[in-house]
Amino acid sequence: MLQNLLGEGTLSASFIPVYAEFLEQGREEDAGRFAGAALGILVAVAGALALIGTAAAPLLVAVFFGAWDAPKQAVTATLVRILFPMSGILVVGAWALGILNSHRRFFVSYVAPVFWNLAMISTLVAGGAWLGLGLEDLVVALGWGALVGGALQLGVQLPFVLRHARAIRVSLGRGVEGVPEAIRNFAPVVAGRGVVNLSGWIDVILAARLTSGAVALLGYAQTFYVLPISLFGMSVAASELPELSRRRGDALHALADRVSAALRRASFFLIPSAIGYLALGDVIVAALYQTGAFGTAETLITWGVLGGYSVGLAASGSSRVLSSAFYALRDTRTPAKVAVLRVVISAAVGIALMFPLDSLGFRTLRLGAAGLSLGASVGAWVEYVMLRSALARSIGPHGPGVGPMARMTLAAALAAAAGVGLQLLLPDAHPVLLALETLLPFGVVYLAAAAALGVPIPSVGIRRR
Repeated sequence: MLQNLLGEGTLSASFIPVYAEFLEQGREEDAGRFAGAALGILVAVAGALALIGTAAAPLLVAVFFGAWDAPKQAVTATLVRILFPMSGILVVGAWALGILNSHRRFFVSYVAPVFWNLAMISTLVAGGAWLGLGLEDLVVALGWGALVGGALQLGVQLPFVLRHARAIRVSLGRGVEGVPEAIRNFAPVVAGRGVVNLSGWIDVILAARLTSGAVALLGYAQTFYVLPISLFGMSVAASELPELSRRRGDALHALADRVSAALRRASFFLIPSAIGYLALGDVIVAALYQTGAFGTAETLITWGVLGGYSVGLAASGSSRVLSSAFYALRDTRTPAKVAVLRVVISAAVGIALMFPLDSLGFRTLRLGAAGLSLGASVGAWVEYVMLRSALARSIGPHGPGVGPMARMTLAAALAAAAGVGLQLLLPDAHPVLLALETLLPFGVVYLAAAAALGVPIPSVGIRRR
């Protein structure tokens, strides 16, 4: 929660627009002073929260997990004491990411988390396979591995930050130019991010009221749902935020054109992802999960929940791009207000659908969680429409365009037809082999059909100026 509230997306929304505009104006010294003040304040806040969380760990565990026995609470408190400092380090890593993104250096900042994961994996392998640690010792060792990995993630970025931002002067100067504005913008973003986090908690709480297994099914489906949003929606949004911030003073039609191009670029990947999940979700789920106790029934139910999420996937991913446009325009309040409405609508629709759908399913597995995923999709489309409407009042008409969207959808539908046809015609095979036999042709057909229909293939990267 600490990382989500203060980390990458939140900090980028308030920090990058100011810093990138300084760079665009050639004010390197001002950019350095602003970045140094932001770092000092961030270290102070994240450090204080980490110290408080570390000291209050037993109390926090007792409050949230009071039903657990004493040994389990003790181990969890130890983990909390380790992970609070880790979260503080990762929040500072988000500052480094903002610096690099503003300088159009995306590769290092998004590869750095690999070192965090490698540290945890290495700790598990060493502790479990080589040292033979018991489960409690192993989970504590994993916590220390995560802490070390967080430090590695930050350390990998720092040399590149210092190379591109030599004028940084660390301070706690709240009066440094740009800092008051960044702080003002920070609060609405934190509020909006907090609402989104709350939405996840609400879904889990509601799913726990359904037939046993609903929480797990929701988690399985969310793994697939988040993947294309992170890969395509958030990546496009992250790359566009500094560019839109640099061009805040451009003519409105130029900003609208840039936002429209970004939406088309994200949609090129989000639309086939959504249609692929709807048509071939059983193949995708089976390839990753269907083994051991996870059988055909579990695959089909998870596909049903994933299908509910897929309906709103394109809207949810595109809303990330629209939010970046608002942040670049220094409007952090509109996305936060719309996020609150999205959560309310998602919960209301989810509650209305989850109990009727919980009567449908296979054996002991039920589709109640699909009601929650459908509610999330309805909320995502409401958010997308409202963000588009509000942004139109600021920069004028914009959007991916009806023609390009129709051609992408047609290309994805043709690809899905090819994939489903192969699934029906080919003999039974191992789930992984079946996925290769259907998903690879799906991708090839989509690219070929999109090219034939005149859909531009998005270019990779940003040209250096």
